[in-house]
Amino acid sequence: MMLGFLLARAGVDVCVLEKHADFLRDFRGDTIHPSTLELMYELGILHDFLKRPHQEILELAGQVGKEMVTIADFRHLPTHCKFLALMPQWDFLNFIVEHARRYPTFRLIMQAEVVDLIDENGAIAGVIAETPDGIREIRANLTVGADGRHSIVRERAKLQIIDLGAPMDVFWMRLGRGPTDPAQTFGHVEPGKIFVMLDREEYWQCAYVIPKGRGEEIKSKGLATFREEIAALSPFLGDRVEELRDWKDISLLTVSVDRLARWYRPGLLCIGDAAHAMSPIGGVGINLAIQDAVAASNILSSKLRQGTPSVDDLEAVQRRRMFPTRATQRMQLVVQNNVIRRVLGATKPLSLPWFLKLFRRFPYLRRLPARVVGIGFRPEHIRTAVQERAE
Repeated sequence: MMLGFLLARAGVDVCVLEKHADFLRDFRGDTIHPSTLELMYELGILHDFLKRPHQEILELAGQVGKEMVTIADFRHLPTHCKFLALMPQWDFLNFIVEHARRYPTFRLIMQAEVVDLIDENGAIAGVIAETPDGIREIRANLTVGADGRHSIVRERAKLQIIDLGAPMDVFWMRLGRGPTDPAQTFGHVEPGKIFVMLDREEYWQCAYVIPKGRGEEIKSKGLATFREEIAALSPFLGDRVEELRDWKDISLLTVSVDRLARWYRPGLLCIGDAAHAMSPIGGVGINLAIQDAVAASNILSSKLRQGTPSVDDLEAVQRRRMFPTRATQRMQLVVQNNVIRRVLGATKPLSLPWFLKLFRRFPYLRRLPARVVGIGFRPEHIRTAVQERAE
């Protein structure tokens, strides 16, 4: 959606396809990082964005056993917004659509599910989509796969996937928030268990991290046992776990960390999770995807106004975004293999690691994880000018 907005703003004819009738999918990426908020500022729409309902997170904390420590402090970032913003993804998508529709070259088609690619002599010339009116061909000088970690576009394009592995999956749920609950977002670590709580003001958005592939085993023990586990990790939620009335109230995210060896074919480019599925660690997936969109727009918009970008043009997008992709995934793998894997396999009480104790003694150290999470590696900036006047 962000790429469609940026290309339309640059005077390129764009058609965005969404397979659902609306954007109301729960537990999608809801964290809007300072790097993305900076892009909103550069586009001149930050003020409008901040009028929308959202929560602002100034710091991230973690609890190991009984010990609490602040891990990241965003208040020192060199950005206009020194916080993470939490906004339901459907609200964020609607916000982008609203601004994109001000440009006459932007078009959005809902209930259009891509089922195949149009392949002409090895070059992709568009997509085949199922719509309420039947099968439809949509042709384009460039087809962009931005359809997530289970991308039908990358599957049909037969692009090679490099699987980097993940030791965990995640149960997502929401629980009511009380007036006396802690006023911060934090993670709680106990032997064999990790529980993360995002403060959404009216409710907690919770993530219960489990060993890879253990979802059905945990379900087989019954919902009552699961609720007891949550209450044991966060006792103040004990009076609210009954809100989980059915396993339908809990979504299982199958975690994968992978990337394509090559993000493109003639006439085709993949970005976001379709090009590089990210772990939920740091909540950076949506922001990496948006950075991809900005880089693609910066590199390709002038080419698209002239016709079809060359393979070299598409390769330039991957080359630009490969370092931040690799660096972010490397960071996630280090955390997965050295922290999460050990915690999930632990049977004895855990103590606060020595390096986290340094965050207590030297608060300025909290600025480093804040920068890595909030800004990331090689942040992008808007380089394209408005080519068509907004309607």
